[in-house]
Amino acid sequence: MKTVIGIDVGGSTTKIVGFRKEADGKNILVEPQFVRATDPVTSIYGAFGKFTMQNGLELSDISRIMMTGAGSSVVTKPIYNLNCVPVPEFTSVGLGGLYLSGLGEAIVVSMGTGTALIHAKNCGGKYKTDYLGGTGVGGGTMVGLAKKMLGVDQVDHIEQLCEGGDLGKVDLCIRDISTAQMYSGVDVNLTASNFGKLSDLANKHDIALGIVNMVAETIAMMAIFSARAHGLRDIVLTGNLTSLAPIREVFGGLEKNFGVRFIIPELSQFGTVIGAALCEEEALL
Repeated sequence: MKTVIGIDVGGSTTKIVGFRKEADGKNILVEPQFVRATDPVTSIYGAFGKFTMQNGLELSDISRIMMTGAGSSVVTKPIYNLNCVPVPEFTSVGLGGLYLSGLGEAIVVSMGTGTALIHAKNCGGKYKTDYLGGTGVGGGTMVGLAKKMLGVDQVDHIEQLCEGGDLGKVDLCIRDISTAQMYSGVDVNLTASNFGKLSDLANKHDIALGIVNMVAETIAMMAIFSARAHGLRDIVLTGNLTSLAPIREVFGGLEKNFGVRFIIPELSQFGTVIGAALCEEEALL
């Protein structure tokens, strides 16, 4: 059966996935993969070659390639004579988030180099995806600040540095500036100012955790505001940052305080590329 390939060319990684249509009409997900490369053309062809080889796919098995992501604009002609169809990135984010979560409506957050927020909804079998905005705070912010402040620019190294970190030496909390009585109903452990209490004694573990916490809290609050504006509780998180334990902990800690549900589905890192591949099948508004 024919396979539709999705490719998402991002700022630091290129991701690829496939959906194989079976005889009964069902689409079967072929396990996603990603490659790292600074040059988008190199990463696209590298990802395509790796994916087809590891999954035993011949060119004749592929019906078309759905392209999305900022770097996909470099593709101006077919790849190995296969038709390449451009797909809007925000549409891909929304579709991928709903597919992975199994929800009919949600705020879908794509946490990559920067952050985008999408309101996605299944309207009686047709999908509507609205770009709500975003923030330049994301994985690029985390890596850039860690490189300048700590001399570390590998994501896994930043994650390791967070272990043993103490936010009490970095962030100013509500309890540091006022009593619970002054802010009735508000958790006094919430951050009042990121890096607002940076101690001279703060070590690299404290600072790493402070950087990651600031990025996660910024994204979380924007998502919460978006959910409230649309009367929703469900927020689906996708993108590379979802794999970091300290990032996940921040979202988990904010759920109860703000009455939302942060959902990090399986394969959350591949939400956008899965959505791109699905664009051929789904009816869009």
